[in-house]
Order: sequence, then C-alpha cells, then structure tokens
Amino acid sequence: MNWESTLAEGRVGLRPIRRRDGRIWREVRARNFDWLEEWEATVPIEGLESGEIPASFGMMVRSMHRNARAGRLIPWVVTYDGKFVGQLTVGGIAYGSLRSAYIGYWIDKEVAGKGIMPTAVAMALDYCLDQLHLHRVEIHIRPENAASRRVVEKLGIPEEGLRRSYLHIAGDWRDHICYALVEGDRPEGVLAGWRATQST
Repeated sequence: MNWESTLAEGRVGLRPIRRRDGRIWREVRARNFDWLEEWEATVPIEGLESGEIPASFGMMVRSMHRNARAGRLIPWVVTYDGKFVGQLTVGGIAYGSLRSAYIGYWIDKEVAGKGIMPTAVAMALDYCLDQLHLHRVEIHIRPENAASRRVVEKLGIPEEGLRRSYLHIAGDWRDHICYALVEGDRPEGVLAGWRATQST
C-alpha cells in the first residue's frame, strides 16, 4: 500500500498530511471550532488517563504516519486550488478475510457546499476499492449531521442502518448511521458517477 499517494480531480486534491501543515491546520480548526465541535471524536475519561490522545499536532501526525506505514491508515489533507481546506482519513484498513476500511472527513466551513468533499470522498472510495483492492468501505455519520450526510447522499452511497452507541463524539457515546460501498457496486467508479451528475 502506498499511503503517500496524491490524488487530484480538477481543483480538488488529496495529499498526505505533513508536520509542516501544523500552522494552517491549527488556523483552520480554530476558525471552525464552533462548526466542528459537535461532531468531533473525543476520548472517554479512561483514554485520557492513559495518555491515549496525542498532546500536539506533531504527535498526531507521527502517530498517523506510524499507522500508515503499518498499512492501517491513510491520512490525507484535502486541498482546493492547492490550499488546505480539510482532512480525510481512511482508517481501520484490514486485509485477510475482511478487506475493509472506513472513511472520516471534515472541511472548512468557508468552502463547504462547493462539491469539494463529495469529490474527495469519491476519489478516496475509488482508491480503496481499485488500488487497495478492499471489498468494503464504510462511512459512519451521526443522524443529526445533515451536512456530512449530504456528502454521501450526493454520491449515492447506500445507507445500511443504525449503529447504536458507535463512537465517542463530543463527550458521549453516539449513534451513527452506516453507509457502505462493496466491491462491484460501482463498476464505472464513484468519481465517474459524481462527474456525470455535475455535467447534467
């Protein structure tokens, strides 16, 4: 697995996150704090006590790169016209009899609604299914997160059902809706399908 792959479609790009992204990452996150806080993954108190959460951006990136080298993660930055506008992570990569992963993402509110994140997610899904040869890719979203749900709905990713108390978000265990694509669902490619909807 080449976790350092860079992908592009028009003005939208995916590239590996780097330590030098620290300044702009902190700036964008701070500016979007109120918008993102409600959907942010958190660590239960036991995890905080054990030092499970990275203490700095640099530590977070080192942890991501370590997991990427081990084949468990692809930590991408989302760019628009070459500028940092968000993050997309392919996580939980498993091979063997499972061959699956999940995708998580966030975007700067200032550029939300421009089709950037659907394009980024489409590229990531195609990469997972075509390049990593995974069988299944899931995206888990809180039912209340209408903006994030619109991303997968625009791409026509099937909804599979509710996962109760699935992730610790904003300080508590939250239900999530599972959306998933399975190998063979989109033989033409997710990105090609998204392109087609944009040209009509």
